[in-house]
Amino acid sequence: MAAKSQICSVWLGSETGILKGVSLTKKQAFNFCEMSCMSRDQEVCVMAWGDPHESEVLVGSVNGTVKTFSTDKGIFTATRECGDPSQGRFTGLAVTDSSMITCVESGLLKVWKEGSTETAEVNVGNGVCRMQQNQSQRHRVATGGKENPLKVWDLERPDKPIFTAKNVAHDWLDMRVPVWVRDIGFIPDSDKIVTCTGHHQVRVYDPSTPQRRPVLEAQFGEYPLTALSLPASQGTVVVGNSHGELAILDLRKGLVCGCLKGLAGAVRGLQCHPSLPLVASCGLDRFLRVHSLEDRSLQHKSSNADVSGDVEEVKAEEEEDEVWDTMETVTEKSKKRAAQKDKATATGVDGEK
Repeated sequence: MAAKSQICSVWLGSETGILKGVSLTKKQAFNFCEMSCMSRDQEVCVMAWGDPHESEVLVGSVNGTVKTFSTDKGIFTATRECGDPSQGRFTGLAVTDSSMITCVESGLLKVWKEGSTETAEVNVGNGVCRMQQNQSQRHRVATGGKENPLKVWDLERPDKPIFTAKNVAHDWLDMRVPVWVRDIGFIPDSDKIVTCTGHHQVRVYDPSTPQRRPVLEAQFGEYPLTALSLPASQGTVVVGNSHGELAILDLRKGLVCGCLKGLAGAVRGLQCHPSLPLVASCGLDRFLRVHSLEDRSLQHKSSNADVSGDVEEVKAEEEEDEVWDTMETVTEKSKKRAAQKDKATATGVDGEK
């Protein structure tokens, strides 16, 4: 498996717990997991690089475990219990020089120190949708969610946030605008932070100024934005929404520069290349796509059908099981109720005539 993992340039996590590696140059994809252990509670929620050399991938699952995968060896090398499923899914995963950072939907952020069982805990507020690390200041993270405004935390002094965003002014009907932060990004070489919301807004904040409200706000489409990523060339952001629409927005003017076509289904993940004008996206249509940010053309497309293993068969079986589990059990009483309802409906129709 080492030979396969070393040629992979894109890594993805699936709803059945499979870690997938894709080689764009060879146009091949591989599964890295034990097929016998696949289940819904292994669903991958978050992923992050485990070290600056990108030789490890950290994979956070619904069941609260964080696994370490070695891209050099092609195997999982460690598993750590890092969460209680009752606290919600992971919404963020990051590492510093000597610790790992996790955050779940309930707002419990934990710092796991290397070689120690002790953890530092911070309550960042309920309903968290995203926790994001500042890559230039790795001890700082930002959080936000549903009715949980953008906050920036210094984990060396985690008593209170160093920045808390203020909600925008009331709308033209003088009604409060709801808060729903879906994703967050730190703009490189600046103090600014960009967010996207469940109300199709893109906002830029500048914690270095006294103003706690956005310094820029733009809108894209009519549907909830689900993910964002910042390209290598500064001044723009790529956003995706729940209807499979991708767009590049200018962060200086707040205008849409162009759209990336070809998606079908909600966007679940976006990642821009750190140095090249490329963006990878994946969503509910189960395709990986790589677009050029220069001419917005589709450079690569692969589906689960391209991935070695019985992915399609397993997913189909699980979906069929879910359908049967949610169906109502038919009894004699339910038949009688249905018959009485049909009779009443028929009577009503006749009465109208």
